[in-house]
Amino acid sequence: MIYLDANATEPLRPEARTAVAAVLEVVGNPSSVHAAGRAARRILEDAREALAARFGGRPGELVFTSGGTEADAMAIHGLGQGRRLIIGATEHDAVRAAAPSAELLPVDRHGIADLDALARLLRGGPALVCLMLANNETGTLQPVAQSAALCHPAGALLHVDAVQAAGRMPVDFAALGADSMAISSHKLGGPAGAGALLLSAEAARQMRPLIPGGGQERGRRGGTPPVAVIAGFAAAADAATGPGQLGNLRDLAERSAVAAGAVVVGADAARLPNTTCIALPGARAETQVIALDLAGVCVSAGAACSSGKVSRSHVLEAMGLGALAGEAIRISLPWNATEADVQAFAGAYQAMAARLTRRAA
Repeated sequence: MIYLDANATEPLRPEARTAVAAVLEVVGNPSSVHAAGRAARRILEDAREALAARFGGRPGELVFTSGGTEADAMAIHGLGQGRRLIIGATEHDAVRAAAPSAELLPVDRHGIADLDALARLLRGGPALVCLMLANNETGTLQPVAQSAALCHPAGALLHVDAVQAAGRMPVDFAALGADSMAISSHKLGGPAGAGALLLSAEAARQMRPLIPGGGQERGRRGGTPPVAVIAGFAAAADAATGPGQLGNLRDLAERSAVAAGAVVVGADAARLPNTTCIALPGARAETQVIALDLAGVCVSAGAACSSGKVSRSHVLEAMGLGALAGEAIRISLPWNATEADVQAFAGAYQAMAARLTRRAA
């Protein structure tokens, strides 16, 4: 099996597996004041400090969550009260579902947010703007720092979904100038079940808990944290040193697909080094995913959160791609991808494309 669906979930990094195994032996609840509780608490706070340092935040303003979806929802519900909501037209469904009545910020044909439109939208009064750092389907990078520079003079807050970007490109919360930022463990090679919301000092003061409870996370998120999973999260983040050779492998995959008649979506935009979205005119995305799966290659059509259904991508529709929005698949290379994996994909894709285009003709 060739696994090329890292944007759905990364393979577990060995460093994360080791960290989780070690911490599973720790018995205490980090909220307990006895020795066992203090030992668990130390592990939790070490992970908090490591993640804050890794992504440009401050430990006291990093809130652990169950994942990226909860972190996005926490930011929207906790910071958006009394504010208009403005979200990018290509945002992840986690943001779209938490802000169903939001005003949409349009994107261009590359999937990049229209900053002139943002400036106009910001004239309507205090807002919370949600803009992802890297798109989960196309890998397109958004002008987050420039957006922050527009938001703050207008009295708006900016939330950034950095779930796909973290661990795959340099991510510095302070440098981006955002007010909150979501990250997720399993998207960078840690275990599923943990995420974090980084907050600015002002956002931390305004934050209202989405899940109230026993006062955990400085009263910002109730519930006993999964200490072992969080330790694995921190270990994975530390091991995720950057793209390595993934950009070259992505380019190889794209060249082979284009040679078979495919179109690379957002090819002229700055993108994540591991992600490519390729459309095969006339071939349904679902058909392509199934054909490649039968050939032993795992890819996806759109976001994995839409499991069990393959429909036209709202991301690609927002980019104005018309019929191609239902004919595109995503290849997202994991941290341990090899050239042999990409060559296997290339062979399977070219054989599939030849079959499907003959049938269409």
